[in-house]
Amino acid sequence: MKTLVIGATTNKERYAYKAIHNLVGKSHQVVAIGAKSGMALDVKIETEKIPFLGIDTVTLYINPKRQEEYYDYIISLKPRRVIFNPGTENPDFYKLLNDNGIKNEIACTLVLLATNQY
Repeated sequence: MKTLVIGATTNKERYAYKAIHNLVGKSHQVVAIGAKSGMALDVKIETEKIPFLGIDTVTLYINPKRQEEYYDYIISLKPRRVIFNPGTENPDFYKLLNDNGIKNEIACTLVLLATNQY
């Protein structure tokens, strides 16, 4: 199962970094996009919208306003689901995803992983 983390960072204090750490720790394949390139563990943080293949889950760590530029990109990846972490809730995007047959969850990736519900 491949996960795309949007809003990735090299800052170990940020939740996006912790999500990458926990996903990798549970043997999930992870790709990442962030504002700045770098590495989060062994995961390369891209700054461009790479047309990744086989994305199962997109987990968001960017605010609703910043999400707008990613709407078409995320839909084009055809993920099974998009996780809206706390602070990323976006009813406009939920509707777009639903219209395109993509499940969305208002949840916390870290909690889902910790409780084996990911």
